[in-house]
Formats: sequence, C-alpha cells, structure tokens
Amino acid sequence: MPIQMQLSRIIISEINDQQVIYLKEVEGDRQFPILIGFFEATSISRRVKRDHAPRPLTHDLLVNIVEELGAELDSVLITDLRDSTYYARLRVKRAGELVEIDARPSDAIAVAVTCEPPLPIYVSEEVLDEVLSE
Repeated sequence: MPIQMQLSRIIISEINDQQVIYLKEVEGDRQFPILIGFFEATSISRRVKRDHAPRPLTHDLLVNIVEELGAELDSVLITDLRDSTYYARLRVKRAGELVEIDARPSDAIAVAVTCEPPLPIYVSEEVLDEVLSE
C-alpha cells in the first residue's frame, strides 16, 4: 500500500549540481532525501513560494496540456529505487480511466506542486523500506 508523503524541505545550492528535496510521511515520521537537478529544484521552490512566472514554464505547460486535453492530474507515485535512481509515475485520469505515465520524481513533484491544489505524492512501501535501510 503506497504511503502518502509531503514535500518537507528544498535545499538549493549554487555550488553543487545536485539539489535536494525531502519527502516526509504525512501520518508518520519517516522521511528521505531525493537528489534532483537545479532546474527542477528551482521550479519546485518557485511554486511552493507562490512565485508565478509571467508566462508558463515547462511544468505549467504540462499541467495546461493535460487539462486542455480533458484529462485530470491525479497524483504522483514513486514506485521504485534501482541503482540509486528513483522511478515515478504521474497519474492522470482520462475518460474514467487512471493512466500512469513514467516520469522522473523531480518532474512529477514539480507538476504536483504546480497544480492547485497540489497533487498528493505517494511512495511505495518497498521504496521507503529500501531507502531507510541504507
């Protein structure tokens, strides 16, 4: 059963290529970091701070495309951790069907925080077990 998580922290460093976001369990104390790129980190940070760009940015564009095509963004599911790489699915409802689209967790989370209200973020129990046992 996937565990609902929330974005709890964003660390942006101008001297490192890798940025860090932390996901924390909504109804618990477990949390873990995910290394992401600078662009995705700044996009997430901008949305969390409600700093809107005058024109649509990449993640805004993706949300707009899904909505204009008559679908609805549903949630993010981080499904796997292989060789220190996380895998995620962006879940979209279309014509009563739930479609899961492969995505980097950083992009999926950026889309999640771009939506109003933000999409729920889930992590599989297996991923939590693996990341917390390291």
